[in-house]
Amino acid sequence: MASARNPESLLREGTRRLARVSETARLDCELLLAHALGLDRAALYGHAAEALPSGEVERFETLLAERMRGRPLAQIIGRREFHSLEFEITDEVLVPRPETELLVEVVREDMRAKGGSPRILDLGTGSGAVAVALARILPESRVVASDISHAALAVARRNAAGMAPGRVRFVQGSWYGPLDGRRFDAIACNPPYVESRLCGEPPLCFEPRQALDGGPDGVRQLHLAIAGAPAHLNRGGMLAVEHGADQGAPVRSLMRSAGLDAPVTHRDLAGHERVTAGRLR
Repeated sequence: MASARNPESLLREGTRRLARVSETARLDCELLLAHALGLDRAALYGHAAEALPSGEVERFETLLAERMRGRPLAQIIGRREFHSLEFEITDEVLVPRPETELLVEVVREDMRAKGGSPRILDLGTGSGAVAVALARILPESRVVASDISHAALAVARRNAAGMAPGRVRFVQGSWYGPLDGRRFDAIACNPPYVESRLCGEPPLCFEPRQALDGGPDGVRQLHLAIAGAPAHLNRGGMLAVEHGADQGAPVRSLMRSAGLDAPVTHRDLAGHERVTAGRLR
């Protein structure tokens, strides 16, 4: 007869198994087990030696198996922290990355320097993480968020309703199509910028391809986002785009070609070029 399992033994064994596929194996296991048991992480250690019902052990094992396949943790537990806020995450949206917080910071600093009630567009909002974060940290702003995906917008609307009720207006369509010529003081965009050949590999293969695939060179969607921006920026308005670590130079070139002045590239905490911003004079 098998001995009863407890949180301590499950965490120890799970961490060992998950270390093959995750650099944060212990944290992942804690979050998976807490989710399986309906507890928070801190509560796990208050019950570390208690025997668990077989059903809860099986639930944890199922979640662990999904993580070992490479599925993002946020998809498995259905949430992800971004800019100190907790967002609902589904298979229909890109999982917000920590480096995308730099995009929020670049827009925030520019809008705070200008003051007033800026109009901000989050182009390709996905989960709504950037739009909601900006609406909260810039309470005088008027935020519009767009996405081509109806399913993604449903997630974004739920996130906004819980964390920035009434603060974000959502529109559906491809790039600037649904905006009817409206202009903004800032456009934030985290477009698809991954090379097509990489999109089929874990963990990216679990996320919506249209939110990742930037074409063979990764720059196709960046070009569309940048080329359309001047027609939707007020004079002095800024476009800030996230991009790959090796795409800073082509993005700056695309911005200059589009008529955006003095593009500046900002580095993320790892030292990689990550967000480039240019301005319409």
